[in-house]
Amino acid sequence: MELTVKSRSGKITERQHRHIEEKLSKLGRYMGAITSATVEVHTEQHRNAGEVSRVQVTLVGEHGVILRAEEEASDLYTAVDKVQQVLQRQIKRYKEKYWRRERTRQPSVFPSELEADILVAELDTDQDDAPPQHEVIRTKQLTLRPMFTDDAIEQMELLGHNFFVFHDADSQRLSVLYRRRDGNYGMIVPDPV
Repeated sequence: MELTVKSRSGKITERQHRHIEEKLSKLGRYMGAITSATVEVHTEQHRNAGEVSRVQVTLVGEHGVILRAEEEASDLYTAVDKVQQVLQRQIKRYKEKYWRRERTRQPSVFPSELEADILVAELDTDQDDAPPQHEVIRTKQLTLRPMFTDDAIEQMELLGHNFFVFHDADSQRLSVLYRRRDGNYGMIVPDPV
């Protein structure tokens, strides 16, 4: 497993890095082929709680499975432990739903891997009367693989996002899955030009 640790607010000590590596390597027992893990650590000051460490881990497994969890705690070690427990539950849920079920459907054609950039915008949360400012806070690059709609729903739920971009194996088209306010899902399928 390729491990990348990023810190937005300081340096990660060797001891902290070992702790992160040790905890994430234990996830290999539950999900064999984890190809890479990206850990983002951020320490911030909260009024009531003092200094808080926020840890976000993104795991990439075989067949393009992506798992993501984010937790915060008063110290880095506790936050890493919490994230590991959340990821362990997600892996168990994923395995129970998909790995034990035989798949009878196969897409007819697998196109070459496509890449897309997703721009995520977040509103500025100022309390004044000024209109909210939109700002691109993160750009993600991903490799799209053909998947069925129910696989895309599960992947979106595992990531904890409100939308998911994927290559639909049924229609062989780029699609965007999103969560509606009523809890159901919607899908955007653009027409080719």
